[in-house]
Amino acid sequence: LITSVSPLRIYLFRDGLVRLCTEDYTRPNSRNLGQVCMHLTNYAINKFSEKFEVLEQCDVQGESGSKRSIRWLLTWLRGQCGDSQVEKLWCKIGDICVKTIISITPS
Repeated sequence: LITSVSPLRIYLFRDGLVRLCTEDYTRPNSRNLGQVCMHLTNYAINKFSEKFEVLEQCDVQGESGSKRSIRWLLTWLRGQCGDSQVEKLWCKIGDICVKTIISITPS
């Protein structure tokens, strides 16, 4: 949420949407480059995968399906990497958001 441009004031909400690939990621190479469900998270592509999981209507927390909540992702990452790594990631996401807004701000 941007409440001011001058001075720049941005609030980053700790929830939203995460799209997941339907295939486990493997570093791109000549053999797997065409496996788009491994490298792209686009709904338009992954919805045709037999592994695509539709979000259940009863899942208000966003903890299932190929689309999940950022809150779910941050919790999962904490279990995998620890709190400090998740906070570093969140700061980097914030930096990207700020730089994106600055890049389109009139000088």
